[in-house]
Amino acid sequence: MPKLEEDCYDWWQRHEAVLAAKEKIDPEIVLIGDSITHYWGGEPKSPGAPRRGLGSWAYAFGDKKVLNLGFGWDRTQNVLWRLNNGEIDGLKPKWFVVNIGTNNSTGTKNARENTPAETAAGVEAILTLLKEKSPDSKVILMGVFPRGAKAKDPARAYISSLNGLLAKIAESRQITFIDLRDKFIDADGKLRSELMADVVHPDERGYAIWAEALKAEIK
Repeated sequence: MPKLEEDCYDWWQRHEAVLAAKEKIDPEIVLIGDSITHYWGGEPKSPGAPRRGLGSWAYAFGDKKVLNLGFGWDRTQNVLWRLNNGEIDGLKPKWFVVNIGTNNSTGTKNARENTPAETAAGVEAILTLLKEKSPDSKVILMGVFPRGAKAKDPARAYISSLNGLLAKIAESRQITFIDLRDKFIDADGKLRSELMADVVHPDERGYAIWAEALKAEIK
């Protein structure tokens, strides 16, 4: 499915910007995801969308050529539409970094909430498509970041179940799986507000944790 939800940017304009930029950038690294990826930094920029982690972006990627395919409010079905409609055609990056699935846990009038198993199946379909389109690229699959301020928030159990399924998918495909949930949560299970003030999106210090993890893998 293409665009389903409204956000702080123009979804269709961003899709066209990706199509225009991808071959000019000829990326070594392609990030694929939702607003958590979108708001980090990189190209193409989206008028109206925040850029919350520019310092950590520079630390993680340095002078490497990176294409940001994060789209705010995207679910797995939106990513599949975008990848099937030109966004990675012709690209042969060294790395794909996939961080998607958190929005599938939320139902709206436009799309129902998916089960963890359905979301995991969507992620696996994305991985299959990446392999078909760029078989020599390496893949890092991110565990979905925590959301919800407290340990008993229903989103925590959903993400725990989903990440367990994603870890198994990564193992079966022999790809790297990184789950950073413990880094964002304190000893009492509360989300660390200095890392993720709105309980969904990292701030600069939150993005720095992701940057450190990726820098260790992408050499």
